[in-house]
Amino acid sequence: MTTTTPPVEGPRRVKRGSGIGNAGLYIAVGIAALLFLLPFYLIVRNSLMQDPEITGENWKWFPSHIQWGNITEPFHDVTVDFGRSLVNSAIVAVLTTVGTLLVCSLAGYGLARIPYRHANKVFYAVLATLMIPTAVTFVPSFVLVSSLGWVDSYRGLIIPGLFSGFTCFLFRQYYLGFPKELEEAARVDGLGYWGAYWRIVVPNSLNFFAAMATITFISGWNSFLWPLVIGQDPSAWTVQVALSSYMTNQTVNYHLIFMATAISILPLVFVFLFLQRWLVQGVAQTGIKG
Repeated sequence: MTTTTPPVEGPRRVKRGSGIGNAGLYIAVGIAALLFLLPFYLIVRNSLMQDPEITGENWKWFPSHIQWGNITEPFHDVTVDFGRSLVNSAIVAVLTTVGTLLVCSLAGYGLARIPYRHANKVFYAVLATLMIPTAVTFVPSFVLVSSLGWVDSYRGLIIPGLFSGFTCFLFRQYYLGFPKELEEAARVDGLGYWGAYWRIVVPNSLNFFAAMATITFISGWNSFLWPLVIGQDPSAWTVQVALSSYMTNQTVNYHLIFMATAISILPLVFVFLFLQRWLVQGVAQTGIKG
């Protein structure tokens, strides 16, 4: 009886093309990451410098002497209550996020699930609001808010921005793909539309809610034009309005601007880092394809 030995396989050859492609991909990603981090580096660098170093002719990668005292300077400025502006922005962003998620999720659920012969017409009307420039509705919105006496108040800063046609559209797209079997089982147990929404749909849609909360919070925190017009008193300024006050026709305090900017973006960085994985998953679940 003869036995045959299996042929010995030689070392596998690595395709040179794939290695070059991977190297090129890593280089491209590295360059993109550096370009993305460049503004953050400049903000941190300039915030820890003195003005002569920032505006000097000779470029310096790092401060000659780190000015740790710059960190507390925005809070000691007598002309701008920076701490109050941070609190105002936090209140406006959080309440706007909660209100927008509630209003738009209910509207999207109603358009996707509640049978109504004019549902498509209402949906097209919501989409039509996305085509109206903000400048067209800005003056009527201000006149309405002013007539209600909401100037320099949280009501004027928050309530006009609670409904978003785009967020409503995203919620509708998400609910169209939500399993109907779960809602049918809830109706068998005696739940109506509100019970099915609150007890079944919302607990099973937390990833998408987190994604929409991230987008809405960032938008509310970065809002500038509407808070500038409504918050006429310095006590009602948000952080974006407070930052703009550091640059005047007479003086520009560079290190103060950069330090205040660095402090103001910290909440956004924390929110994004905490919710980033839900952000990608939630947008992917809307059914929108690029």
